[in-house]
Amino acid sequence: MNTSIGQLSELMLQHMVLMNLVAPGLIYMLGSTVPSTLSRHWPLATATQLALLWSWHSPPALAAAMSNPTIMLAMDASLTAAAAWFWLAIYATPATGRWRAIFALLVTGKLFCLLGALLVFAPRPLFGVMMRGHDTVPMSESLADQQLAGLVMLVVCPLIYITAGVVLASRWFLTMEAESRADG
Repeated sequence: MNTSIGQLSELMLQHMVLMNLVAPGLIYMLGSTVPSTLSRHWPLATATQLALLWSWHSPPALAAAMSNPTIMLAMDASLTAAAAWFWLAIYATPATGRWRAIFALLVTGKLFCLLGALLVFAPRPLFGVMMRGHDTVPMSESLADQQLAGLVMLVVCPLIYITAGVVLASRWFLTMEAESRADG
């Protein structure tokens, strides 16, 4: 039995790093240079990120990406760009609209987790026969790789989205408390 990480789980780990660590980390580093007007984009940024995530992880699209480096690059670039737009909108949300950002994080986190659960609990490989180099991966290894990819999503996404939601909610409550103290 091969104990190395599989092609799909490696791809999923790469996407988690790009979409949920690199993109929000860069946005956070931009800090005050993020225009507040981007907060108005949260519904479209959320919908775009989710639409790209689910469409790229459909069996035909993922199979095409995994067999063609150009399509894979387009997948990585579009998912990362959508994630950056999403995190920009979340970061730019003013204190008075933090509920919107929290809502977007909840919806996104839930739908990411749903995709992860589908990968983990599917009774068979959803993406056909995977390839490793020029060798066909046995069906049992394809299923194990798919399940590991789903587990990566089920662990990383809630940690990132719940943490971001807790931070936003904390800031929101602290802002409301400060305002109530100022009002006397």
